[in-house]
Order: sequence, then structure tokens, then C-alpha cells
Amino acid sequence: MKSVVSFMDESRERGIAQRFFLLVLCGFFTVTVGGCGQKKESAPHPPTVEVADVVQMDVPVYLEWVASTDGSVNATIRPQVSGYLIKQCYREGDLVHKGQLLFQIDPRIFQTALDQTKGQLAQQQARWTTAKANLERIKPLAAQNAVSQRDLDDASGQEQGTHASVISAEAAVEKARLDLEFTKVTSLIDGVAGIAKAQIGDLVGPGQVDQLTTVSTVNPIKVYVPVSEQQYLKAMDERSKHSGKSVLEMLLSDGTVYPHKGEFTFADRQVDPNTGTIKVASLFSNPGNLLRPGQFARVRAQVGIEKGALLVPQRAVIDLQGSHQLAVVGPGNKIDIRPVTVGALFGPLWVINKGLRPGEKIVVEGIQKVKQGMPVVPKPFVPQNHVGVKPPEQATAAAQGKR
Repeated sequence: MKSVVSFMDESRERGIAQRFFLLVLCGFFTVTVGGCGQKKESAPHPPTVEVADVVQMDVPVYLEWVASTDGSVNATIRPQVSGYLIKQCYREGDLVHKGQLLFQIDPRIFQTALDQTKGQLAQQQARWTTAKANLERIKPLAAQNAVSQRDLDDASGQEQGTHASVISAEAAVEKARLDLEFTKVTSLIDGVAGIAKAQIGDLVGPGQVDQLTTVSTVNPIKVYVPVSEQQYLKAMDERSKHSGKSVLEMLLSDGTVYPHKGEFTFADRQVDPNTGTIKVASLFSNPGNLLRPGQFARVRAQVGIEKGALLVPQRAVIDLQGSHQLAVVGPGNKIDIRPVTVGALFGPLWVINKGLRPGEKIVVEGIQKVKQGMPVVPKPFVPQNHVGVKPPEQATAAAQGKR
């Protein structure tokens, strides 16, 4: 009986020990997990961004059009006689002068034709000489009635007929001489010669290869601009009010401003019914022959000055599928993502027509790091001059210098 009681007491003690061990183990995990959960995360540091002041100044207002260049004179060089091309006498792309030899067609057959017509002319001249001599002998005999009137008429007709044959032979000689000269294909104008359309050995002439090259006068160069009817009428009205010539500027395809100014020359005779535009031509000086026909360009004309315009660097403007935004640094250095309406470009700056106030600061560098309401650490924006971006104060001075 005692052994049974002892066994029960030992089992009770082992159960109490196991429960105590489980309680201690659970407490350890509770303390460990609880300690990890109570560890506080450190707050992120505000990002550093580069900001610039909004520039306010007077800027010129331009109307701008897409344009294309063309030679002021374009002469298509065509052969006037048929023959084999035996020589090209110019280098493609070079400046050539009026009368300069460009191509040589085989002249042998034309020289032979000229010699033949000269021989025929000599024969006709000999016949005419004989006819004149006969007429001179018959005239005094006819006056003495020694010969009949018919003999006199026949001698006079023979002299006139041989004279006509001489005139015809002289014309044939002149044509043969011109054909021989046409074997030397020369430039009709001063200008830049284009790529040759025929090669040595080609049979050229009417009905064959009928275009050898093109020579274009590129100084001055002609620039065509398609202008809408409304803009054309407005421009003509302004031109009638101001006697001075319209000064035009040209921007090349790489964005640079062409150093020489242009002026309006003429408008086409009609409006294109498909586009509703009229083609307007202007002339630009091209002393170094830099511009060539067919180049893309933009032409602009100043139509006024916008007073107190607000400008920001172009790189500060966020373009979202046609809509534009600026990251403005507001009170407490917090970001305000604001929609704006942009205007014209002015060098490295962009005119903001709506959505911005004078004196505000905008984010130029670090835009991708900011969000609405986020605090930032601002520092002054320093443009990289080697990529063509001017500081706002330099742009302001340049604009004032233009005015």
C-alpha cells in the first residue's frame, strides 16, 4: 500500500516539474518576441534636391513655322544632243561657275557633220558665184536685144536660187557648229553642282538619259514656309502698317540659331486647298554654303514682347503625356506637385503661363525622388554649362541685352 502511494507522489512531482519547465520556456519566447516588436524604426531622412528661383522678365514673343530650304535658282543640266558620255569634268558637290565645263559627249560624229556641211556650203557658194557671173553677162546683151527676155529671166532665177541654197547651207553649218558645241555640257549658273545622274559610257541625250545633274545657287538660299490663311492675312496687315522689312530668324535641325537674318520675299499665287496654307518664301544669306536645298529648319518672326513672363529651366518641367507639372518647394520645405500651363521656349528656359507665382522655388534636380507633401532639403541649382544650360541670371541678362 505504501509503495502505491509513493509511486503516485512521484508522478505528481514529475508533472509539476514539466509544467514549470513549459511555463519558463513560454516566458522566454514571449520576452524575446516582445522585445523585437518593441524596437522602434528610425525615420527616413528627407531627400536633398536642387532648386531654382522662378525668373521673371520680359521675353520676346515669336510665331514659328516648320520650313524647308531650297536653292534660289535650280538649274537642271540636260544634254541637247545624243551621244556617248566620255568625260565628267567636275567634282560632285563643288562650287561651279557659269560656263564651266561639266560633261563631255563624244564629239567626233558632230565634227564630221560640221565638216560635211561646210563642204556643201562651199559647193553652193560656187554655184551662186557662177550664177551671178552669168547674170552679169546677160544683162548688157538683153539691153541690146541680143538675147531674149526669157534668157534674162532664167539667168536671174538661177542667181536667186543659188543664193537661197547658200543661205540654207550656211544655216546647216551653223546648226552643225552648235551641235558640236553642245557636246560640251556647261553650267548655266554659278552654284553647287549635285551628284551626276549618268556615268562615263552612258548614251545620253533626248530620249535617253536626259538629266545629267543639277546646279543650285545656294547663296542666298531660299526658305519656304507654309503659313495659314489667318497668319498670312495678319502678316500682310502688319507689313502694310510698317514700311520696314520683316526680319526672320532660322533655327536649324540641331537647335542652333542660324547667325544670319532673313527677310520675306514673296508669297505663292494660291492657297493649297488640301492644307489651307499658302507657301511663303524668304531669303537668307549663306556665305559659306552651309545650308543646302532640302534641309529641315524652323523659321520664326518676333511679333511682340511678353511683359513680366515667368520662366523656369526646361529640365524642371515634368511632361506627362501632354500635361505638364512642376515640383514647387512650399512652406516648411514641403513639396507641392502642381499642374502648369507652358508657353514658348526661351533658350534653356520655359515660359510658364499659368500655375506659378513670382518668387516661388521649383525643383530642378531630384524630381524623381519627391512626392506630394514630402519634406526635402533644398540646395541651390548649379547648371552644367558644358551641356549648354545657362544660369537664370545669365539668361536674364542675355534677354535684356536683346531688348
